[in-house]
Amino acid sequence: MYLYNCDRDNQNNHEKVYPITFNPGIQYGQLTDLDGNAYKTVTIDTQTWMAENLKTTKNSDGTEIPLLTSNSEWINNTPGYCWYENNSGIYKNTYGALYKWYTINTGHLCPAGWHVPSDSEWLALINYTGSELYAGRNLKEAGTTHWLCPEYGGDNNYGFTALPGGWRESGGQFVLIGIDGIFWTSSAKDDKTAYDRVIYSCYEDIPQDWAPENFGFSVRCVKD
Repeated sequence: MYLYNCDRDNQNNHEKVYPITFNPGIQYGQLTDLDGNAYKTVTIDTQTWMAENLKTTKNSDGTEIPLLTSNSEWINNTPGYCWYENNSGIYKNTYGALYKWYTINTGHLCPAGWHVPSDSEWLALINYTGSELYAGRNLKEAGTTHWLCPEYGGDNNYGFTALPGGWRESGGQFVLIGIDGIFWTSSAKDDKTAYDRVIYSCYEDIPQDWAPENFGFSVRCVKD
C-alpha cells in the first residue's frame, strides 16, 4: 500500500526539463548501455551503483524491450517499458524509464556486468547509509528541483542521487512523479508480485514493499 501526504500543486514543476544535481564532492564513474546512454556510477561501501535511473530500450543480449504505450498493451503479463506519460522528451533524461517486473525477470535488463539488485542488496545499501527509517535523506538528490517537501529534502551524502520517477499502475495510469521514487528489486514475493523499495518525497524511510509484476517502476543497476 502506498500512502501520500504531499501537495501536488507543484506537479507542473516536473513537466519541465531540469538537470540532475549530483554531489560535487563525489568522484563518479561511468557506464554506457547498448543505446549509448551514459550514466554516472558511484561506489558506496563495497557496492557500485548507477547514480541515475535506467533508460535502456535494449536488453544486454541486444534484444529490443517492447515499448508499451497503450493501457491495453500494459495490462498484459509480458515484459515491457514506457516513459512517464509516454513522453520521452520531457521525462527520459532525468527520470529514466518505467519497467514492468517481467522485464527484470529476464535477467538481461542491465548492461553486461551489472544486474538488478536483490532486496538484500538494497538493504545493504540502506543500512550502510543510515537505516530503513532514515536513509532516504542521505540517498535522495539534494534540493527541491525534483523532490517536493523541502522539510524532508535530500542531502545526497553518498552520491546515489535518487530521483522520484513516479510509476505506472497495472491498469496503465501514471501517478506521482516528483513525489515518489519506486525501484524494483530482482526478488519475487510470489508468482504474481515482487519486492520493491520506496523512496518518498515527504518521508525519510525506505521501506520494503511489493507490487503486482505488471506495475512500472524505476530501476537502478548494481555492478556484479
